[in-house]
Amino acid sequence: MTTAADADDFLTVYWSTKRAVTMAATAAYARHGVYEGQQFILRTLWSQDGLTPGEVAKRLGLSTPTITRAATRMEAAGLLRREPHPTDRRLVRLHLTDRGRELEATIEHEMAGLTDRALAGFDDDERVAVVRALGRIRRNLTPDSSES
Repeated sequence: MTTAADADDFLTVYWSTKRAVTMAATAAYARHGVYEGQQFILRTLWSQDGLTPGEVAKRLGLSTPTITRAATRMEAAGLLRREPHPTDRRLVRLHLTDRGRELEATIEHEMAGLTDRALAGFDDDERVAVVRALGRIRRNLTPDSSES
């Protein structure tokens, strides 16, 4: 049975770990003019350029306004551009700029380095177990339990 102290310990350790990861990621991506969190939008567009903010939001499990705000910053930073949707003028498509495309290898390298730093000392099975456990926690806390 979980006690209040166990729950507090989990939440405290999780919060401090999340904060440490965020701070390390912020430092890593800032060197390249990318704000922490934008790497996931970039990854989505590297996989399929020209998505709408709503499509990016759905793939990342975020709200469309969150993606729209991030896209505004990313456009100002020269990472992407907005183009009118060809058939629905109410929508825009997000397209990577040359600069946004050129950052793919760099940001992927930073992400791999952060993963290696975070999981240093873990063997392959432990790494899989950590990722699996975090996914299970996310599913436990996600209202739509059919999410994978």
